Amino acid sequence: MAAQFGRRLCKGAATTAVAAVAVAALSASQAPGVNDHGRQAAADATPSPDASASDGSATGNSPYYTDLPPLNSPSPSPSTGTGPTTPGTSEAGIPATVLDAYKKAEAALRDAKPGCNLPWQLLAAIGRVESGQARGGRVNAEGTTISPILGPQLDGNGFALIKDTDNGAYDGNSTYDQAVGPMQFIPSTWAWAGRDANGDGKKDPNNIYDAALAAGHYLCRFDWDLSDQRDLDRAILSYNNSREYLNLVMRWLEYYRKGTHEVPDGTGTLPGNRSDNGAGASPGPTTPSTPGTPAAGGPKPKPKQEKPGGGGTTKPKPPTTPPPTTPPDPPSAPPSSSPTPTDTVHHLEDAGTAKLTAMAGDTFTKRISTRAETKAGKAVGKVRIRFTIVGDTDTTFTGGESVATVATNSSGVAVAPALQAGEKTGDVTVRATVVGRMVAGLDYTATVTERAADALARTGDAALTCAPGGEFANQVEVKATYKGAVADGVAATATLIKSADDPTANDKGPFFKDADGKAVRTLAGLKTDAKGLLKLPKLYADDTTGTFLLRITTEGGATLTVELTVAAAETSSPSPSASPSA
Repeated sequence: MAAQFGRRLCKGAATTAVAAVAVAALSASQAPGVNDHGRQAAADATPSPDASASDGSATGNSPYYTDLPPLNSPSPSPSTGTGPTTPGTSEAGIPATVLDAYKKAEAALRDAKPGCNLPWQLLAAIGRVESGQARGGRVNAEGTTISPILGPQLDGNGFALIKDTDNGAYDGNSTYDQAVGPMQFIPSTWAWAGRDANGDGKKDPNNIYDAALAAGHYLCRFDWDLSDQRDLDRAILSYNNSREYLNLVMRWLEYYRKGTHEVPDGTGTLPGNRSDNGAGASPGPTTPSTPGTPAAGGPKPKPKQEKPGGGGTTKPKPPTTPPPTTPPDPPSAPPSSSPTPTDTVHHLEDAGTAKLTAMAGDTFTKRISTRAETKAGKAVGKVRIRFTIVGDTDTTFTGGESVATVATNSSGVAVAPALQAGEKTGDVTVRATVVGRMVAGLDYTATVTERAADALARTGDAALTCAPGGEFANQVEVKATYKGAVADGVAATATLIKSADDPTANDKGPFFKDADGKAVRTLAGLKTDAKGLLKLPKLYADDTTGTFLLRITTEGGATLTVELTVAAAETSSPSPSASPSA
C-alpha cells in the first residue's frame, strides 16, 4: 500500500536544527525569491488567535518534506528540447493533473471568496512540502492517488495525540487519526473542510481536485487576505503550526511564482528529506498494478509502513541505536500511561455565553463560549472543541463554514468564531462537542430576526397634491435606518388609512394601482434597497376631495405618516368685459 511518512519530532532539537540549517543555507545561496520582508515575517510569525485555535493545524502537525527549491531558474531552458532535463527543471515541473487541480481551486476561490486572493502557487508550495506533489503526480485520470498517502498515526509519540475520529473511514485506523491524501488532512478536519471539486458526489481526501479545493477553503476560512503577508503567515501556520514549515512553504511559493511548467503525471521529482530526519518516504514510480494496491471494489488492506528507502513494506519498527560504549543504566520503571487532557474531560459547561440574537444578514455581536471540565469541575486546557451548526439554516461562522474546531485555553474555555446570520429567520442550534471524547454535547440557541428599521424619513419635502380624478406628480420615497445606520432589505407596508386614530385601509380617496389597473390602498411585501431607500408606486386620486393620510410601517416598529391633499384646481374670476364700441 502507500508509503507512510515517518514520525515527526515536533519540538525535537534535531528537527529544528536540520530545518534551521536548511533555511540558513537557502538564505545564503538563494537569496532571490524571498525578499527581506518575507523572511522577517516568517521569522517573527506567530499564529493569530484564530489560526492557532482552529484544529491546531490541518495536518495534525504531521511530518513534511524539507527539500529546498533548486538554485537555478524554475523555468526550463528553451534549448532543453526533449533531451535530458537540466538540474532544477524536474523540481520546478508540476505533474499535469496536480497543476490543473491547483489552478481550478484558485479559480473556484476567486468566485467564492474573492477577498482571500488565494494564489495557486501557494497550493503548489503546500502540496510540494506535504506530499511531493502527490508523490510526483502518481494519480489516475480522475486525480485520485494510485495508492493512499498516509501520515503516521497521531498517538502522541513525538507529535500530536489525536484519537480516532472517523472510525478509520479515511485513514484505515480506528485507534488514532492519520493525515490523509496529497494535502495531508487529518480526518477530523476533512470532516468539515472536505469539498467535492470534481463533481463525482464524493469528498475524497485522496483526490487532488477535492483536496486542493479543500485546502483553498481552509486557508481562506477566516476572511484572511493572502495578499497581505501577515495574513499569509497566519494561514500557512494554521496548516502546520511550525515556523520552519512557514519558512519552507514561503520559499517554494516564491520559487513557483517565478515560473513553472507542466510535466507528465507520475514523472515528478520525489523529495528526499523529511522533517523527522527521514531520507525520503516514497518509492520509485508505481503503477496501478503495484503489489499491495487493492483491486477496485475489493477489501482495503490495513495500512503498512514502507521502509524509508523504498522497496517493500514491513511493519513499523522502533528506531535502533548503536550499542552503548559504557554499561547501560539500570532499566527504569515503565512509564505510566497517564491520561491525556482529552481523556479527563467529563462534561462541557456554558462559559457565560450571552443571549445570541442578530438580524438577518448581520454578524452576531456575542460569541459562544464553552468550558471543558473534569468530573470534579476542574477546567481542562488543550482539548479541542468542535462547534457545529445543525439544522436547516443559512447561518454560518464567519468565513462561510458550518463547523469550527477550537482548542481550550488554560482556563478550559473555547470561544467559537463569530456567527454570521443568514436570511432564514428563527432559532439556530450550535452544538459543542469534544473531539476524540464521547461525552454529551452542549447545545446553544442563536436567534435570527427579520431585518428591522427604527426610523423612517422622506427623502424630499415637495407637497403631495392632486386634483380629483388625477395623478400625483410626485412619488413618495423614504429612507429607513436602524440605530443611525442604513437599514437595507427591511420589509415594509404602505397603507392609505382612514385617520390617525383608525389605521384601517380607507375606502375612498387616493389609491395605488395593481398590475390589472385596479385601485388598491394597501401595499405589502415592500423592501428597502441596499441604500435603505423605498420608492412607492405612483398615487392616483378619485373624485373625493380633502386631506388623506398614507402610513408606512416597517419590521422593527418604524412608522411614518404622510399627508396627501386632493383639491379642485382654483378657478380665477373672469376679467370685466370691454364696453362695446359705439
